[in-house]
Amino acid sequence: MPSPWSSSRDVSPEMSRLLIERAHEELVAGNLDDTRLQQVRPLVRASWQRAWHGRVGAEGRPPLAFTPEALEEYRTGHPLAGAMDLIRGLLLPGSPEDSGVIVAVGDHAGRLLWVEGDLQQRMLSGEMGFVEGANWSEAAVGTSAPGTALALGEAVQIHQAEHYNRLVQPWSCTAAPVFDPETRRILGVIDVTGGAEAATPQARMLVDATARAVESELLVARLRARAEASAPSRSAPRRPPRTAAQRARLQVLGRDRARLEVDGDDSETVVELSARHAEILLTLAVHRQGLSAERLAELIYGEGSPADTLRPEMVRLRKVLDRLSPDLAPQSRPYRLTVPLETDAHDVLSLLDRGAHRVALSAYRGPVLPDSVAPGVDEFREEVRAALREAMLSEASLDVLLAYADIPEGQADAEILRLALGMLPARSPKRASLVARLERLDA
Repeated sequence: MPSPWSSSRDVSPEMSRLLIERAHEELVAGNLDDTRLQQVRPLVRASWQRAWHGRVGAEGRPPLAFTPEALEEYRTGHPLAGAMDLIRGLLLPGSPEDSGVIVAVGDHAGRLLWVEGDLQQRMLSGEMGFVEGANWSEAAVGTSAPGTALALGEAVQIHQAEHYNRLVQPWSCTAAPVFDPETRRILGVIDVTGGAEAATPQARMLVDATARAVESELLVARLRARAEASAPSRSAPRRPPRTAAQRARLQVLGRDRARLEVDGDDSETVVELSARHAEILLTLAVHRQGLSAERLAELIYGEGSPADTLRPEMVRLRKVLDRLSPDLAPQSRPYRLTVPLETDAHDVLSLLDRGAHRVALSAYRGPVLPDSVAPGVDEFREEVRAALREAMLSEASLDVLLAYADIPEGQADAEILRLALGMLPARSPKRASLVARLERLDA
């Protein structure tokens, strides 16, 4: 019987598993040219390499992306919430607690929103962090069916040893992304996890068919809602509906022009902001309690800048945000945001607080708005940089410290290099490179 996951059809399942386990060990050790990697399916091999280059740990549990309260609020408004009964009916018929498999539904970022199914299996999988609110994207845990399906935009099966994270290797899984039926943006992912039966050809057909059924259900619901909205009514004319923001996120790391992502009731909108608008929104996200017009003007334009300098820009920013979602438009007296605005920089700080140094380093894409000279942005940029460096110096493991030494912030940091040199074994081949770098800095 050929192996279900080896790239070679002449290898038995048991021998294939052993070869893949050995190939995984070589890749994690940095031996990307080892010939055993050719025994791994190309899809899996490419995912492993993405995880390795992204500095994803081969052990450890995924970070929790939500508090219980935030998770409940977020998933209540998620587009897939209304499809959960359909998903349960197709994938968990009968008694879900005795189904033998776990069904998970995540959002477009790989964060698990619902985890249901066999009670015993859920207890076991919970030990590896397969729980509601956990981040199972490739950037967090490496190769897994939900994360890799989202990365590739297609249905994926991962068999046991093919998982990048060693804690997940006893399990098999099948996942398929769910697309917005009109925009074709990815809304989320549906996953079935369990033993070998969770990654059969039949399982793939069932999971993929469930995802397509959900897309059809979403489209029918939208068409019905539009028909009802356009039906003649004798009541007073209604104002056009305005999209309410379910989630807003600002990406500022390593970017001069910030990227704003807004998830509405049934769609996602992405816009690139001007440099000035990015500075204002980020400053308000940092100062959640609000700022007076005078103080915000100083944080954007510099000390002594009058509030009148700020007001025309605020008018323009409100117009931009009002087209996306009126909820996002800043209020005045004081200037403040009335809905939470997540940022990738705050994600890094949160990960550092939880001790997830490797994931935080992987999520750090560069300085906050690197070209901005706004005092408020410069202050926050330094706060993030200092927090990351302090975590590296005081708590990071050797491999994370070496990875930090390779990014621009660490390359010329003599203290970081000396600490890494002191942690390396005496015969490590990496010592020579660190010594040479220190000598160049001293010169």
